[in-house]
Amino acid sequence: MGAIEPIHILIVLIVVLLLFGAKRLPELGKSLGSGIREFKKSTQELRGPVEEGPRAAAVSVAPPAQLGSGTPEASAADESASGRDI
Repeated sequence: MGAIEPIHILIVLIVVLLLFGAKRLPELGKSLGSGIREFKKSTQELRGPVEEGPRAAAVSVAPPAQLGSGTPEASAADESASGRDI
């Protein structure tokens, strides 16, 4: 008990056919498909900004070591700091 076997699926399909009839089954399938499609679309819209936000901010921020490396004052400060560590 636990795994869904093909006979279980067949029984469910027969019950659905008896409850709704053959004429309403295509309509129900179409409604179910559009509902699932809309659900997937809304979950992707909710995930998009959350996943792109932190990644985009991390890419646009430069590491602190590269911010002032082009100025002479920064080069002098880097040389004096490296001399003290050794």
